[in-house]
Amino acid sequence: MRARLAILFFFAGLACTGAVALAASPHQARAAAAKARIPALPTRNESVVGRCPIPSKYRSAFVRAARDTGFQLSMLVAVAQVESRFVANARSSADARGLLQVMPATAESLRLDVDTPSTNVLAGARYLKILLDRYTRTDLALAAYNAGPTAVDAAGGAPWPETQTYVANVQQRWAALAGCS
Repeated sequence: MRARLAILFFFAGLACTGAVALAASPHQARAAAAKARIPALPTRNESVVGRCPIPSKYRSAFVRAARDTGFQLSMLVAVAQVESRFVANARSSADARGLLQVMPATAESLRLDVDTPSTNVLAGARYLKILLDRYTRTDLALAAYNAGPTAVDAAGGAPWPETQTYVANVQQRWAALAGCS
C-alpha cells in the first residue's frame, strides 16, 4: 500500500509540477504566493535533502502521522509549511487551526483534538488520506483540503486561483523536500 501511494504521489507530483511550470515562471509563482499570503517557496538551491525542517517538538507527531497514513514525511511537512509555517496556535479566518490548519468539525469527526499539535497533525494527515482515497489524484486532494470537497466537486478541480496557488506551493515545497527523513 505504501509503495502504491509513493508511486501515485510521484507521478501526480510530476504531472502537476509540469503543469505549474508551464503555467507560471518562478517569479510569477512567488508573486502569486505573496499575494495569497502563502510562504515563499525555496529555490532549487534551497532544497533540503536527507532531513526535514520540522521543529524538534513536533517531529514525533509528523513521523507518527506519516507512518499512520502512509504519506511521505516530506508531503506532510510541505502541507504544514504552507498552511501554518509550523505555528501550532495558527488560526484562519475560517477557524481552521493548528499546524495543519484543521477545521474543528473535521478533527471532531476523526475523534481527534484540533488544538493539540500531535493530534492536529494526525487529523490533518488522516483527512488528507480520506481526500486522496476519494479523488485518487494528489492535486485534487490538496485542492479539496484547501477549498473543501464541495467546491472541488462543483468546479471539477481547484475552484479558485488561490487554491491553484496553494496546490502548486505544496507540491513545489514537497518536491524541494524530497528525501527528507
